[in-house]
Amino acid sequence: MFSKLKNDAYWLGGMLGILLPAMAYGIIRGIDLILQRLSGQEQVLEPATMVLISIFVNLFTLRYYLVNLRYDKTGRGILMLTFGLAMVYFYFLFRT
Repeated sequence: MFSKLKNDAYWLGGMLGILLPAMAYGIIRGIDLILQRLSGQEQVLEPATMVLISIFVNLFTLRYYLVNLRYDKTGRGILMLTFGLAMVYFYFLFRT
């Protein structure tokens, strides 16, 4: 299963660029819900902050594929999706 992650392909970078932030958002949202229950506050983290942190997770994956494995195509796929997600994030943040 993990041998598929050792490929140098744009599609793998695109897949990782979407799946990892989605999983990170789910984890961060779960932690936020737990903190809400423990602290009694209505909201601990702002939704925009949770999205930005989940996009930031891609940078660690990007560095791993570009520096450690030297897989340029996979790294470029991750980079393209990270920039795309960041542009969408800032569009919705500043559209007022």
